[in-house]
Amino acid sequence: MSSYATRIWALRHFWVHLALSDLRSRWRRSYFGILWSVIQPLATTLMLSFVFAHIFHVAMADYAPYVLSGMIVWDFMIASAVNGSQSFIQADAYIRQCAHPLAIYPLRTVLGNLIALAAASTGLIAWVLLAMPQHFGWCWLAALTLFPILAGIGWPLATLLAYFAARFRDLPHSLGLLFQAMWFVSPIYFEPGTFRAGNLQALVDYNPVYHLLQIVRAPLLHGSWPSAENYAYCFGMIALFSSLAWLVGRKAERNVIFYL
Repeated sequence: MSSYATRIWALRHFWVHLALSDLRSRWRRSYFGILWSVIQPLATTLMLSFVFAHIFHVAMADYAPYVLSGMIVWDFMIASAVNGSQSFIQADAYIRQCAHPLAIYPLRTVLGNLIALAAASTGLIAWVLLAMPQHFGWCWLAALTLFPILAGIGWPLATLLAYFAARFRDLPHSLGLLFQAMWFVSPIYFEPGTFRAGNLQALVDYNPVYHLLQIVRAPLLHGSWPSAENYAYCFGMIALFSSLAWLVGRKAERNVIFYL
C-alpha cells in the first residue's frame, strides 16, 4: 500500500497536468472560462430559489445560499462519480503504454472537479457575506475541511466505479438514475424541516449526504461548528469507499487493460 502511494506521489506532476489540461479543454475558446463555474450555479440558484421561496414561504435571500451550497457540493459528487467511472476508458491510451498506478486517473478527475468547486464556492461565500454577515466568525474555518473530505470521498468512489465501468459499460448511464433517486431523499434543495414534517426524519438523521452538507452549511449559514456526528459520517464514508476501492483494486487492476 505504501509503495503504491509512493508511486502515485512520484507521478504528481503527470496527473496534475492531466487535471489542468481537462479544465483548459472544458473552457477552451470560452470568453468567461472558469468563471462559468461561478455563473452557472448562481444563475440556477436564483431561478430555483425564486420558485421554492414562494412555495415554502421563506425569504429568498436566506434560502438561496442553502440551495447554492447543496448544488455545488452535489454537482461535485455527481461529476466525480459519473466522470470518474469513465476515467479508465478515457485514459486507455496512457494505460496501454504506461504501467502507472491506475488510481491516478480517477484522481485526475476529482482534482479537476475540486478546482471547479473552489471557484464555485467564491459565489457562495460572497452571497453569505452580503446576506448573512452576522454568521462570519472563526467557525468558517471548518468549511475549509470540506475540500479534503470531498477528496477523501470522491477519489476512492471514482476509483471503485472506474473498475466496474471498465467491465460494465452501462454503469455510467445507470449512475444518473441512482443519483436522481438520492437527490429526492436528501436535503439538498429541501430543508430538513420538510422531511421531518412528513415523518421522514430518518432521511435526515441517517443520511450521509446531509452530514456532508452540514460541514459547509453549519459554519456559513448558521454560524456554528459542524458536529462530531457530521464528521463521523464523513470519515465513515471515506473509510468505506477507501476499503472497497483497495479490495477491488487488488484483484482487478491487472485485468483492466483487457476490458479497454
